[in-house]
Amino acid sequence: MTNADVFARNAAHEIRLYARQPLALARGSGCSVWDANGKRYLDFFAGVAVNSLGHCHPAVVEAIRRQAGELLHVSNHYHTAIEGELAELLCRHSFAERVFLCNSGTEAIEAAMKLARRWGAEMGGGRYEILATHGSFHGRTFGALSATGQEKYHRGYFPLLPGVRLAPFDDLDAMEAAVAPETIAIMVEPIQGEGGVVVPKPGYLRGLRALAERRDLLLIFDEIQTGMGRTGKLFAYEHEDVAPDIMALAKALGGGVPIGALCTTDRIAAAFTPGAHGTTFGGNPLACAAAVAALATIAEPAFLAHATAMGTRLRDGLERRVARHPHLQQVRGLGLMQGLLLDGPGGAIVARCLEAGLLINCTADRVLRMTPPLIVTADEVDEALEIVDGALAAA
Repeated sequence: MTNADVFARNAAHEIRLYARQPLALARGSGCSVWDANGKRYLDFFAGVAVNSLGHCHPAVVEAIRRQAGELLHVSNHYHTAIEGELAELLCRHSFAERVFLCNSGTEAIEAAMKLARRWGAEMGGGRYEILATHGSFHGRTFGALSATGQEKYHRGYFPLLPGVRLAPFDDLDAMEAAVAPETIAIMVEPIQGEGGVVVPKPGYLRGLRALAERRDLLLIFDEIQTGMGRTGKLFAYEHEDVAPDIMALAKALGGGVPIGALCTTDRIAAAFTPGAHGTTFGGNPLACAAAVAALATIAEPAFLAHATAMGTRLRDGLERRVARHPHLQQVRGLGLMQGLLLDGPGGAIVARCLEAGLLINCTADRVLRMTPPLIVTADEVDEALEIVDGALAAA
């Protein structure tokens, strides 16, 4: 089956919700993928920061194979050992003491918002409002969408969930001014991904922590894109040595298999009692086995050190391009989450990179986003930079 065959069949039967690139991927290994025609591409998009271990990582593949031969799914009416192993690992490597397992990032956000409201109703004096930020992206279900600070995602879906308001990102004074008597929680991404790889000023997360303590609020970090080593630390909040009350994870957690997690403390988790929340596939043994293998690999100090070194190499290379190309304005990011701000739309440059064998994407219209697998090598970073250089020169 060729690329054209795949395009035709998909177009005939799928709802057209995605503005897809003209590419049908057939297989992958490491940081490379091949299309249905056999052409190789260097993947610096990694499934929107999902494939942090690259494609078909041996540890993840073996864990899936082993688990598939033992147990694929059981109800949450029963226990399994593998979900407890994953929850234990997440607690060991983070601030958390309790974990709720679900299936995606937007499910993790919904659980976080419900937990905040439940805690507010039972222990927070009836407070319910959640403050999020302009430019944010938290997901596409109604709660997550209501907290997403980008109007383009809201069109056609009004009215949104009440009790959610937006404040400017990276502005502590504005956030404090937004706190109302009914406010129970603040929810932010440590780095805004879909908003354009926007990194807040040093001290912002610490300032939010202090504000939350001063006003008796819950602090929720959406680490769906920034977590699991993407920024060079296992979790981005570690860069400021500050912990949230609630954290949402997904994307890279499963090594390519869909899974999400809500992480919190004993004190906050006490608001979730049996029947207060749940999901049919949460804690699915297959997904948990993949996540245990992925987390155990990524959490190794040497692995994170490599990701940090490659992030520095990528950023330095992008900074050199900014000095050479007048239509480049700024490099943004941390670790292997990097964005290149242009003076105009970036879609044409993404297309040129695709033609030359490199997968990246453009977010917020003008930011070329690069989130390669954390296993990327120095040679692969240099290869990607050369392709980007050529695409920029052509532009």
